[in-house]
Amino acid sequence: MAHEVHGVLFSNLHPISGETYQEAARDEESFLREVITPIYQVLLKEVKRNKGGKASHSGWRNYDDLNEYFWSDRCLKLGWPMNLKADFFIHSDSVQTGNERVNQAGAGKRKPKTNFVEVRTFLHLYRSFNRMWIFFILAFQAMLIVAWSPSGSLAAFFDADVFRIVLSIFITSAFLNLFQGASLGFHGALSSSLYLLCSHSGYSSYLECLEDSVQNPTGLVKFFGSWAGDWRNHSFYDYAVALYLIPNILSAILFFLPPLRRHMERSNWRVLTLIMWWAQPKLYIGRGMHEDMFSLLKYTLFWIMLLISKLAFSYYVEILPLVEPTQLIMEIPIDNYQWHEFFPNVTHNIGVVITIWAPIILVYFMDAQIWYAIYSTLFGGIHGAFSHVGEIRTLGMLRSRFEAVPSAFKNRLAPLAKEDSKREHRERLLDRKTIAKFSQVWNEFIYSMRMEDLISNRDRDLLLVPYSSGDVSVVQWPPFLLASKIPIALDMAKDFKGKDDDDLFKKITSDDYMHSAVIECYETLRDIIYALLEDESDRMILRNICYEVEQSIEHNRFLNRFKMSELPQLSEKLEKFLKLLLENFSEPQIINVLQDIMEIITQDIMVDGHEILEGVHHTQDGKTEQSFERLAFQLVLNKSWREKVFRLHLLLTVKESAINVPQNLEACRRITFFANSLFMNMPKAPKVQNMLSFSVLTPYYKEDVLYSEDELKKENEDGISTLFYLQKIYPDEWTNFLERIKDVIKESKEENREKEKMEFIRHWVSYRGQTLARTVRGMMYYKQALELQCFLEFADDEAILGGYRNFEIFEDHKVFQDRAQALADLKFTYVVSCQVYGNQKKSDDARDRSCYINILNLMLTNPSLRVAYIDEREETIQGKSQKFYYSVLVKGGEKLDEEIYRIKLPGRPVDVGEGKAENQNHAIIFTRGEALQTIDMNQDNYFEEAFKMRNVLEEFLKKRRSQRKPTILGLREHLFTGSFSSLAQFVSNQETSFVTIGQRFLANPLRVRFHYGHPDIFDRIFHITRGGISKASRGINLNEHIFAGFNSTQRGGCITHHEYIQVGKGSDVRMNQLTAFEARLATGNGEQTLSRDVYRLGQQFDFCRMLSFYFTTVGSYFSSMLTVLVVYVFLYGRMYLVLGGVEKEIITYLGIQQSKALEEALATQSIFQFGLLIMLPMVMEIDLEKGFRTALSDFIIMQLQLVSVFFTFQLGTKAHHFGRKILHGGYSYRASGRGLVVFHAKFAENYRLYSRSHFVKGLELLILLIIYEAYGQSYHTSDLDRFISFSIWFLVASWLFAPFVFNASGFEWQKTVDDWADWKTWMGNRGGIGISPDKSWESWWDREQEHLKYTNIRGRLLEMILALRFFVYQYGIVYNLHIAQHSKGLLIYGLSWLVMAIAVLNLMIWQILRRRVHNNLQVLFRIFKGVMFLGFMSIGTLLFVLRWLTISDLFAAILAVMPTGWALLLVSFKILQILKS
Repeated sequence: MAHEVHGVLFSNLHPISGETYQEAARDEESFLREVITPIYQVLLKEVKRNKGGKASHSGWRNYDDLNEYFWSDRCLKLGWPMNLKADFFIHSDSVQTGNERVNQAGAGKRKPKTNFVEVRTFLHLYRSFNRMWIFFILAFQAMLIVAWSPSGSLAAFFDADVFRIVLSIFITSAFLNLFQGASLGFHGALSSSLYLLCSHSGYSSYLECLEDSVQNPTGLVKFFGSWAGDWRNHSFYDYAVALYLIPNILSAILFFLPPLRRHMERSNWRVLTLIMWWAQPKLYIGRGMHEDMFSLLKYTLFWIMLLISKLAFSYYVEILPLVEPTQLIMEIPIDNYQWHEFFPNVTHNIGVVITIWAPIILVYFMDAQIWYAIYSTLFGGIHGAFSHVGEIRTLGMLRSRFEAVPSAFKNRLAPLAKEDSKREHRERLLDRKTIAKFSQVWNEFIYSMRMEDLISNRDRDLLLVPYSSGDVSVVQWPPFLLASKIPIALDMAKDFKGKDDDDLFKKITSDDYMHSAVIECYETLRDIIYALLEDESDRMILRNICYEVEQSIEHNRFLNRFKMSELPQLSEKLEKFLKLLLENFSEPQIINVLQDIMEIITQDIMVDGHEILEGVHHTQDGKTEQSFERLAFQLVLNKSWREKVFRLHLLLTVKESAINVPQNLEACRRITFFANSLFMNMPKAPKVQNMLSFSVLTPYYKEDVLYSEDELKKENEDGISTLFYLQKIYPDEWTNFLERIKDVIKESKEENREKEKMEFIRHWVSYRGQTLARTVRGMMYYKQALELQCFLEFADDEAILGGYRNFEIFEDHKVFQDRAQALADLKFTYVVSCQVYGNQKKSDDARDRSCYINILNLMLTNPSLRVAYIDEREETIQGKSQKFYYSVLVKGGEKLDEEIYRIKLPGRPVDVGEGKAENQNHAIIFTRGEALQTIDMNQDNYFEEAFKMRNVLEEFLKKRRSQRKPTILGLREHLFTGSFSSLAQFVSNQETSFVTIGQRFLANPLRVRFHYGHPDIFDRIFHITRGGISKASRGINLNEHIFAGFNSTQRGGCITHHEYIQVGKGSDVRMNQLTAFEARLATGNGEQTLSRDVYRLGQQFDFCRMLSFYFTTVGSYFSSMLTVLVVYVFLYGRMYLVLGGVEKEIITYLGIQQSKALEEALATQSIFQFGLLIMLPMVMEIDLEKGFRTALSDFIIMQLQLVSVFFTFQLGTKAHHFGRKILHGGYSYRASGRGLVVFHAKFAENYRLYSRSHFVKGLELLILLIIYEAYGQSYHTSDLDRFISFSIWFLVASWLFAPFVFNASGFEWQKTVDDWADWKTWMGNRGGIGISPDKSWESWWDREQEHLKYTNIRGRLLEMILALRFFVYQYGIVYNLHIAQHSKGLLIYGLSWLVMAIAVLNLMIWQILRRRVHNNLQVLFRIFKGVMFLGFMSIGTLLFVLRWLTISDLFAAILAVMPTGWALLLVSFKILQILKS
């Protein structure tokens, strides 16, 4: 193959002989046919073994297996051309036999997995992160040994006897490594066996060293000295010890020399390979991932502090306080059990000890997550403060620093020529060109918000900056900064009592904005009137007045020459005059008002104003024409002149404070964020010609493109339409929208007005939903920003001072515009991968046709938009019809789409991989440029942020301390759906904290940030040559985005995070949507746990970076599961203590009081449970960006909105789906939906969604709590114990009632009645083939138990073992019944089963008789039922009369029977599944 490629490159000619390399040229599809298609067919057949995600990963080869097959020389055995009969291509397509398990591959020959096997087991967590688990286990062992010593203090560690026992951790370490190595195959087992042997030797050596050191302080030195001096006489055993110690010593040295270790790991030199045998990966990926020395120091110090805090807390709070009670408990003889004890002779009460210590041990392994949340929040907040996050967070702060904004804009966003940069370096004052450039960007920013209806016309006018300030001597700031400054200055001057000009001027100049406003108003008014006057004598009067003003100020006699008391009168006339000019009133009115103004100035304000008039009249030589009658009214039509008049009118008339302009919260947020970002650590922008080119890629399936009129008006069951809902959520934006379209509608034809208005409304609603139209509009801001940047760079000074929107008046604007568009097209490409666009184009379905038309309109409206899709065609080959698939790229033409490229595929991509990942993979070939930004379908962009894209792309080229340049640039997101509901607000705040403080800290200093979805920017060249951006293996790559980060890191990439730019993002707004999304994340993390990527990163990261990796990925979900497991272990342990009578015996014996250690440890768990760990970074980030008062108020409001209930409920979602995915797999994709309106979910729907994950578990914990409170109430009285009980009650209530609390109209009586009727109907319907789960309980139950059909025998047995716990209830309760008479024999338990069997048999007889009894025998059947009922009532009454049975016994029996019945149902079903398999 290499020979042929060489021939193609050299035109098939041999350089010497001139002969061709091959006889016949290959056709254009030869590579597709001979290479790609055979490999695709292999993968397609392997995917069929997957059984739709239900088969075990170990039974089929995925993308990674086939890819890694070509990483070794084994692939060379395929030959060239490839031998299609080779083992690589051999598969069995036979149908599975009846006795074959579904999770196994079909019979026949198949190739094994490559390099890694994904087995469903929790042991992957230990296998991938064994160093962490070994560290925690050894630390726990050491702390327990020290705490168990007589003194119990840490100083006991240095005691010789204690230290000797502590050294046993090396043996424990050896066995743990052996356990880990056994899971790695022969090589791992062999190295671990050597480790075990050497560790035992090392332990003996340590004891020998210790003995010598205790007797002789220099014994340690003498020991190693004698060992080295007499090295020839030592045994092989001692050499094994040395052999074991050398790699560990070398590893410790290399840990502090990351550049050296990086070089050694990447080297293939045989000597280095031999030296690094224990650390160098066998594959080429994962080598040399070590960071630079400074980064290593930062995250190592972080973890040292965290681990010290964690271990100190564990020792003093969890372990040490529990040691003394444990020692006492182990000495207490317990004989008086409340039930039949099977192991009464067990020594040291080991069952009690396990019950007490089990929750402590689980909390010990979980609480590091809590410490990570605390430390990461603290240091992340500090890091954000040093990064200038939130320095400008209010409009008041913006006003105080707005003077510095143009300068910051010039430094960050306006690239300068070399000569300009030298000149600007010397000058500190802002020049007019800088202000003009800033005004172009600022005004386009304001205009974009106006088009988005975030601001009104009035707000727009107050926010705009004049393009050119050449007519005035001061900077013309936006009117919202100068508002009310002129009225205040007039009042100050009017009320001023002093005689010295300096005192008045000091008051005015103390406020820079007021000073600028006064000067601007004076100079602008002078220019407006002067331009308006046509008579030269009138102009002379105006010049003399201005000369008198300026001379008076210069000679400090202004107050003596002018009367300030008449200024308000002048202001009123000026306002009227300017209003008349703007509204085009009659000329006489304007002349009269102007004459009044001049009369006020000369007669009332100026002391000697009459002299100016007399002097001018004297020079007129007897002319009697009245002054100020000849005006140039044609100026009213001049646009720039009218803008001056309008701005002056604003400065004079706007009297209220400008703090509330704009009033829209989103507009305020965007303005302050943009201004604040200019002061952050942002690279300088290059010129457009020099910037990196980039593409944007958006995957699309069948989501909404543009809402139709019917969708807007369609009402839900409460009569609320989408349009009405959005009008209430965004009332100000709706008002702004009506104001914006008012003039446009008036200009259209009357018969088209309603249609055009509805079209505007469709867009208005769609731009507030999560639609493709919104995403496309946002991404097109990139092109608009690039065109504006071209204008700022290439236009001359006259054009820039004239304004971007006035550029059309110049002659060469067309040539310049074409050049700017061409350059923008070279630098920016937008591709939307509409996977099913071709099918929608051909479909007759109304919705599909609507999506096609809307996408087509988007292409026609946006010429830069490209759409990629999979085209399916049927072609006849040799008389047979065959399907062929193509990747097609189209653009908008005149009326329809036009095809640009068509690439033939070996088959349909979605048949072999995950849909979204393959949707991106097939379209990535159509992208261009050095960078690629991935944008999801529910995201948005903003014009002002698009302007900073050049700066972000410079991060790829920025020099860094590390040798590695970034390969993925992470960006922050803003969730725009936070106002839809309280749940949306919770999620919005949670996601905001993750994409800011969370990812900020992950990137620096922890260096473990990955790709968590869109809108990250990829180094396109790096990734398309190293596996792409989307790993698409079925199941294992369910969350495909994070694997792009894994892949980039393993291949030597670097991932950074930047917060000076943001994009918008939508999220789910309803409870069921949010739960489905959280379930998808949890299952994705379950699959990640099994993946080879997590294993390799966990093994190849250094220890501290591995800890960061664990606690920020799969470890956080495992900790969530441990949190729930702690509650179970605690309650089942307490049930054992109270029902067995053990707790009473322990507490009453010798007056031992219950230790608080267990409660203190479980209180730590409760912090995790309440969602406080999630809220901690949330509050910190709100504090950083909005202030402490806002953070505190938001926290209180969210608590009142039951945010803890929501996060506690989501905790159960994470734990359930994460655990089930690892054990069983078989998760089917649940679309969360992106609807806008929050509607009522029926009880049956909530029951189907949450029955197994929350309701059943909540009821189980409820029964445990009732038993705990009923039988152990008199024994637990501490405050901590009450807190633990409250936290568990809170968890139970959250799991049982959260879906109804957060359900719209959840407590409306009529809906409750309807839900009850609907649920009864659903429960009563029979299931069967073709009956969907939402129609019948039986069908739903079959689907819920479906995972047991596809799991392996280990999963079924584990499920059955876990189900056996429900039998404990009946066993414990029956011995505590009053009717048991304190009997402890097994007969009591047997009788309870007899009673249950009789009750069940009776129910079965009734059901059978009810179905089979003939109508003529109905009377006898009813008599039989009556007799049976009277018999049971008689027996019960007799038992009550004889006081053998009590009311409490009845309730206790219910508590015992319910779990037993559930256990029988579960166990029988699981046994049935095992027998079927």
